[in-house]
Amino acid sequence: MNKKLHLIYIGSFFVVGIAILILLAINGYQYYSTPIEERFFDPSHTTLKPSGTWGHGFGIIGTLMMIFGVAIYMIRKRAKSLIRLGYLKHWLEFHIFLCTVGPILVLYHTSFKFGGIVSVSFWSMVLVVLSGVVGRFIYIQIPRTVQGREIDMKDLASMREDLAEKLKTEMMFDVRLLNELNYLASIDRYNSLSFLDVILFGSKDFFRIRGFYSRLNKNLAIAGFSKVIRKEIKNKAQAEIILSRRIGRLRTMQSLFKYWHIAHLPFAIAMFVIMIIHVIVTLTFGYKWIF
Repeated sequence: MNKKLHLIYIGSFFVVGIAILILLAINGYQYYSTPIEERFFDPSHTTLKPSGTWGHGFGIIGTLMMIFGVAIYMIRKRAKSLIRLGYLKHWLEFHIFLCTVGPILVLYHTSFKFGGIVSVSFWSMVLVVLSGVVGRFIYIQIPRTVQGREIDMKDLASMREDLAEKLKTEMMFDVRLLNELNYLASIDRYNSLSFLDVILFGSKDFFRIRGFYSRLNKNLAIAGFSKVIRKEIKNKAQAEIILSRRIGRLRTMQSLFKYWHIAHLPFAIAMFVIMIIHVIVTLTFGYKWIF
């Protein structure tokens, strides 16, 4: 999948997700904003209540989306026979889409009314989604190949050394900028960072790095480099800084990712177990939707 096609792929998920959210909000605003004790008298109650045609359907479709989203990603990740069936990161993006829209539909299925054991499942679902957002952040910090395989420390160090040598020969025109690049690309700056330190450090560094790129571009223009060469050197400098940051944060992020799995999995299991109990009880009492 090329870059343009990938943008369309991601964009379609975003558009569909936002469209569903807007349609649900517009269609049910009057009903969901009505006090719970007065909803019985609302004309939309028979369709939007949890056991109603639409409300019940939201729950079924949302649940199936989550189950399908988890299942296909786990199968693709673990089945060696499917390794050629698309890149793992694209499957992860599909998993995130299904497991984001699914909980939204389940939220509307509850009609924003939580109680009993089902509330445990709902809040477990919320924690799964929130921890999934954190997990996604950690995941993208770990360097990977296009196929989604983690790149080890040795490969990263080799890539950075090659890039640094090429860049230094092109930046000898200004020693101060070269020294600043060496500082910004120093791996020692990222030693023993906690998760909070990684976030704060990255935010604090953002403006300094942006300032460096601006000064670099200005000095390259004064030195008489063409626009094409300036862009190439700037891209190489950016790539070295990113690589150095990834090398410095690699062990921290790998460790955090292991802990994240420990936290994410119990919430997911609790959610699905209670969800299954809820479905069994619903079927027992004869709520079979449109069937």
